[in-house]
Amino acid sequence: MAASCLPPVTLTLKQFIRRQQVLLLYRRILQAIRQVPNDSDRKYLKDWAREEFKRNKSATEEDTIRMMITQGNMQLKELEKTLALAKS
Repeated sequence: MAASCLPPVTLTLKQFIRRQQVLLLYRRILQAIRQVPNDSDRKYLKDWAREEFKRNKSATEEDTIRMMITQGNMQLKELEKTLALAKS
């Protein structure tokens, strides 16, 4: 019998939506980092993003997760602004 791809614990709808928001934020951050022209800066930012998400992986408190998503979106906007200024 094949192993199930489902997590051992079933998520509530709210948890599922938050998980999707976190994954989308992570993908968007990585996409923005790909636009960084300097290789060493790009590697530093990629490692930083990966470590931040790993460090907060075990967060379960709804308000904490919502706050971290908000902070992540603000940091993403700052990165996008900086990249836009660098290109102009």
